[in-house]
Amino acid sequence: MPRKDRIVLPHYPHNFVQRGNSCQAVFLDLANYLCYLATLEQFKAAYGQKVYAFCLMTNHAQLLAQPSEQTSGMASLMKRLSGHQTSYRDKLEGRSGTLWESRFKSS
Repeated sequence: MPRKDRIVLPHYPHNFVQRGNSCQAVFLDLANYLCYLATLEQFKAAYGQKVYAFCLMTNHAQLLAQPSEQTSGMASLMKRLSGHQTSYRDKLEGRSGTLWESRFKSS
């Protein structure tokens, strides 16, 4: 059964949340945080999205962002961001598997 479409209102701020799988730590040290932020900066420019604030905790990330007219851009940004962070951690730790709990949440 397909998932319900996410409700995204262009030009209105949304809270986006990504949680670590089974409450595991996603950010282990300063380098992990800096990698995530550098990747966020790169992808928000590439997808034309505005990010007003962020909160990075050890086991999750929250972004206050405003989707542009092209609302699929925010989903693409979050998908690429989570994929990049997972690849980064996999290479760093010689691991494989899920880093994030599920799709990101938004409200």
